[in-house]
Amino acid sequence: MDIRPILSTLRRHKTAASLIVLEIALTCAIVCNALFLIGQRIEKINQPSGIAETELIEVRLGGIGTQVNAAARTREDLAALQAIPGVKSAVTLNQIPFRNSSWNTGLGLTPNQERSTLSTSQYFAREGALETLGVELIAGRDFQSDEYRDAADALTDENAEKTGSAIIVTKAIADKMFPGGDALGKTVYSGSMPLRIVGIVKVLARPNPVGGDIQYSIMLPLRATYDEGFYLIRVTDPARRDEVIKAAVTALERVDSSRLIRGKSTYEEQRNKYFANDRAMVGLLITVCVALLVVTALGIVGLASFWVQQRTKQIGIRRALGATRSQILRYFQTENFLLATVGIVLGMLMAYTINLWLMNNYELPRMPISYLPIGAVLLWLLGQIAVFGPARRAAAVPPAVATRSA
Repeated sequence: MDIRPILSTLRRHKTAASLIVLEIALTCAIVCNALFLIGQRIEKINQPSGIAETELIEVRLGGIGTQVNAAARTREDLAALQAIPGVKSAVTLNQIPFRNSSWNTGLGLTPNQERSTLSTSQYFAREGALETLGVELIAGRDFQSDEYRDAADALTDENAEKTGSAIIVTKAIADKMFPGGDALGKTVYSGSMPLRIVGIVKVLARPNPVGGDIQYSIMLPLRATYDEGFYLIRVTDPARRDEVIKAAVTALERVDSSRLIRGKSTYEEQRNKYFANDRAMVGLLITVCVALLVVTALGIVGLASFWVQQRTKQIGIRRALGATRSQILRYFQTENFLLATVGIVLGMLMAYTINLWLMNNYELPRMPISYLPIGAVLLWLLGQIAVFGPARRAAAVPPAVATRSA
């Protein structure tokens, strides 16, 4: 189809054409960046934790009144928890993936390194922690019995800086610090404290990614007590989690009724709570995108309908000269395609500018170029769908009726 008549017509309707181009450009710019932000949030929500999420529950305790020896009480608690039907294993931990607080440290390749190679989260792992968490050990071994220490003793031991500790690291840390793949058996340092890598797990997310990569985590052979951390329980059947939670609370109260249950939940509930704001943001951005696309579609429909009405005589003359319905239909579709193309080009430039502003002010990553053609295709399709109705009405006007309307 010769587009010169279309361009000639658009030049006579500069204001209306400019408004629809501007509307499409703004929609393209906002939708492209919104889709990028949605993708970022969804990627964040779906990050792997590396643990057996569907099988885990946690119980948090707080003491009141005079407290007995916490380490001894913790051993009694664990024995009571592991005796519950449906419990596979139970341990104490100081933290768990995807929480708003975490224990962190810097790791270096030399003692007292001026600037740490990376920042990592520290998990205090007592006997059975690997099994309870369900993390996958891909190299090396679990901690040996003589490597475990009570966390309270280790944290106050003045010789700890010299004696150091065995550690288990994630694959992300091993690859970062030893790109050659020979991390196992190597020593890294937290300040001046030597830490010997005895095992590598595939994935173990840190509680909070602030300050470092989400997969930078280490495990230390330290026994946290119930008042230094919480109880993590792994069940044999996810369907029994609620039942096990009730039984666990009863068992802990039976061991020592002078304590308060500060919290009890499945891990999935904990994870959903952590990402609640991200899911809400995804919903909001989707709503904004849909609203913008609907408004743009209505604008295209309105403009096309107006032009059909204004060009009734022109359409009738073309029909009388032999133009078919499909040619009239293609005329309006082509016209809309040209307007949409100009708007999309401008919108891409605006989308790139908005992304630069977000990068500078909110530390967002650069938007991949792939989001621009996605937005372009979306708006091209939207334009063709929106203009189809008015174009069909134009094509359906009989030549005689169109001519009499002059």
